[in-house]
Amino acid sequence: MEKLVESLPIYVRIEEELKDAIISGAIKEEEQIPSTTQLSKKYNFNIATVNKAINVLVDEGLVYKKRGIGMFVRKGAVKKLIDDRKKTFKERYVKATLVEANRLGLSPEELIAVVKEAIQETK
Repeated sequence: MEKLVESLPIYVRIEEELKDAIISGAIKEEEQIPSTTQLSKKYNFNIATVNKAINVLVDEGLVYKKRGIGMFVRKGAVKKLIDDRKKTFKERYVKATLVEANRLGLSPEELIAVVKEAIQETK
């Protein structure tokens, strides 16, 4: 898991790190996630904070508990996470880009050209 984003609340940082690990395949579906003890030691956070992050994942239907064993990634979690992130991407970035493109008077073709140019620049 990568370095935690400093500006987020601690439990959200842990939650996002676990989500990133699931999306990337570092933790696979039906595989056990690190225990609250392991996570609290790794990041030097309180176990209650780690539990809060894991409870969010449970509430979102991404992980489930096997009594006496631990928490596991639910089948279908990757698709759900990707779908959620696509929706967030559209709301946060695409719509804002379209608003700015309209302000600048860019036609759809000009906007597509700008996007293609940016894609080339990031390769």
